[in-house]
Amino acid sequence: MQHTSDVEAADALKHAYEQIRSEISNVIVGQDEVVKFVLISIFSNGHCLLVGVPGLAKTLLVQTVSEVLHLNFNRIQFTPDLMPSDIIGSEILGEDRNFKFIPGPVFSNIILADEINRTPPKTQAALLEAMQEKAVTAAGVTHKLSQPFFVLATQNPIEQEGTYPLPEAQLDRFMFKISLNYPSFKEELQIVKNTTSTLQSSVKKILNAEQIIYFQQLVRNIPVTDNVLEYAVKLVAKTRPDGEFAAPQVKRLLNWGAGPRASQFLILGAKCHAVINGKYSPDIEDVKAVAKPILSHRIVRSYHAEAEGLSTDDIIEQLF
Repeated sequence: MQHTSDVEAADALKHAYEQIRSEISNVIVGQDEVVKFVLISIFSNGHCLLVGVPGLAKTLLVQTVSEVLHLNFNRIQFTPDLMPSDIIGSEILGEDRNFKFIPGPVFSNIILADEINRTPPKTQAALLEAMQEKAVTAAGVTHKLSQPFFVLATQNPIEQEGTYPLPEAQLDRFMFKISLNYPSFKEELQIVKNTTSTLQSSVKKILNAEQIIYFQQLVRNIPVTDNVLEYAVKLVAKTRPDGEFAAPQVKRLLNWGAGPRASQFLILGAKCHAVINGKYSPDIEDVKAVAKPILSHRIVRSYHAEAEGLSTDDIIEQLF
């Protein structure tokens, strides 16, 4: 996939993005913001955590995305008895009396980690290396994962019994934490109409793995002005209660702020957001557009914020 200039390539990415959105809308009704952020994370080479009550089409969305992008897809249902080897694979003794590695379901392009908080930390941690290094180590041997590689994890915010909250280190590996809300009345009517008849929705394949890797590289090549870089880094610095840029309300409302990975994702996300909106370089509005799902799981509210009923999004809004 070759383009004569980065401008032409950026236009091609915008066109591909619009086609993908259109195909996904044949299956998924509504959830426009969610679809947008999932696609931004894919083109930015990041991972997504989808948080929503059962029945909001989280699993269907991930399956549809993998179909449209013509990528291999594996679903891992996380349960309390799941072991790390169930995810990454294990060594078995072959007929020739030698050990050989049998790859687990993590060896795929898109991994749906369903109800990721239902499994103990030992098994959650098995995904950490895969998410960060795009490789897994078994019996001292490192195995590279095929590219592109994305983890799209789901979490149910209602039930807390029998769940294991994700450690901060693992939450930080997710580019976005996306909250799914109930559909509107009109959207729900459409969903019920579509799913209670013999209508079969199908999607066309728009991109392949090679094209996605090309567009990921393109997003990294997009230039950013110094004032946008400074705005993004300063926005993250404002979330740190002990930092030099912390406002008085931040010192009162937050116990912990976001780390440097948030700054990196803000710039990558802003670059991709700019391109899909027809711009060739991000501005401050693009940073603001991706800030909430990037920062919301990286800041820890204080007792005061919880007592006042302030959500992480409310606090981030005050930082703009």
